[in-house]
Amino acid sequence: MKGNFKVGLGMLVSFGLGAAAVVELHAQAKPPAYVISQIDVTNADAYAKEYVPLANKALAESGQKRLVSGGKTISLAGDPPAARIVVSVFESMEKAQAAYTSPAYIEARKIGDKYGKLRIFAVEGISQ
Repeated sequence: MKGNFKVGLGMLVSFGLGAAAVVELHAQAKPPAYVISQIDVTNADAYAKEYVPLANKALAESGQKRLVSGGKTISLAGDPPAARIVVSVFESMEKAQAAYTSPAYIEARKIGDKYGKLRIFAVEGISQ
């Protein structure tokens, strides 16, 4: 009887651990969000000194991983891109939205808007 109890208890514990693992894996399966920023800078010195440090700090604290920041950009079709392009990735669309609506980023953006025209949008990625 003790043997059956141990086997049954072991199966129950294994089932519980398996269910918890499935829930955890499902939670991680949210698709990433890619944020693309097109920036026409009107005052490069002020933009770099006043806006960039504040924006970088606010977004890094929100989980941003920057993939592209400036660099050489060419047009493959259509209108040429803005002078500066930034591409970032966040764990989810919700985290991207939270980052760009955070009080710290909103304050930084007030400064950024003085020194450039920003167009920022997010695209939901494909779950891997």
